Amino acid sequence: MPRLAPTALKLTTQEREKLGQMLNRHSTPQQIALRAKIVLLADEGRNHHEIGRELEISLKMARLWRKRWMEGQEKEIPVAERLCDGQRSGTPAKFELEQILHLFKLDCDDPNEYNRPISQWTNRELAAEMVEQKIVIEISPRHVGRLLAEAELKPHQSGYWLNPPRPKF
Repeated sequence: MPRLAPTALKLTTQEREKLGQMLNRHSTPQQIALRAKIVLLADEGRNHHEIGRELEISLKMARLWRKRWMEGQEKEIPVAERLCDGQRSGTPAKFELEQILHLFKLDCDDPNEYNRPISQWTNRELAAEMVEQKIVIEISPRHVGRLLAEAELKPHQSGYWLNPPRPKF
């Protein structure tokens, strides 16, 4: 039984140029560059085996990115977005950006403003204050710590709230 050739890709000149620019840019992540190479080789008429051998990837990966590219073309998705990862399963984010920004503001404020008898915030105190102010329904001190660490926010080290700048008149 003869094998079926993969569906041919037909890139526009503009798409080919964009992919070439992405490959030439040093800041392009390696996985995006690899996907761009797969698409360009598929446009040259190469089959999955040839692409896999040349780029040292699996047939499954070559097939996947040819298919995703073609689906993106049909939906007229921009070139850069076609090469990005697809939606992943999992639970949605638990907190909205606005709630996280409230946490950051709280962390930068003096705890005495909120009638807390402490000199600097702890993760436990921040979590309790966020619940008390009804910013969130619940949040663990550990998650507060992760959010602050991710933002590299450390007002307790800067002493900003102890000596805030005074307005100049």
